[in-house]
Amino acid sequence: MSTASRPYPIVQDLIESFAGWLKHRREINEMRQLDRADFDRIANDLRIAPDDLEELVRHGKHSADELPKMLEQLGISAEGLGRAQPLLLRDLERVCSLCNHKAQCDRDLADRTAAENYHGYCANAATLESLDHADVAPR
Repeated sequence: MSTASRPYPIVQDLIESFAGWLKHRREINEMRQLDRADFDRIANDLRIAPDDLEELVRHGKHSADELPKMLEQLGISAEGLGRAQPLLLRDLERVCSLCNHKAQCDRDLADRTAAENYHGYCANAATLESLDHADVAPR
């Protein structure tokens, strides 16, 4: 729905933001209701540390939204990487999700300067540099 067709777009945006926050709080509460053995089993099934899983849930489902944009600016196809090295892509997403430099990354992505600047703050920098671009280049 476009902003012009909504009578109160600011109020609607606030309601949607609050609804998203509330849903996220419910997800965190559900996670906390699991006993530790079940939670550890889930983390093991996902092949990540239980502490990382807890942190990932806390950060929410959009915590790695920067990664596809970063890959694009680096000339790497996220789809191609997912086909060639799916576990590597998942690890890149995990690291991105846990990143503490989102503001800098978001600024650089918006300014289209991420490819020049990411080395200074991106925890995925070494991995991104080591990728064989021939295998994951856009097609």
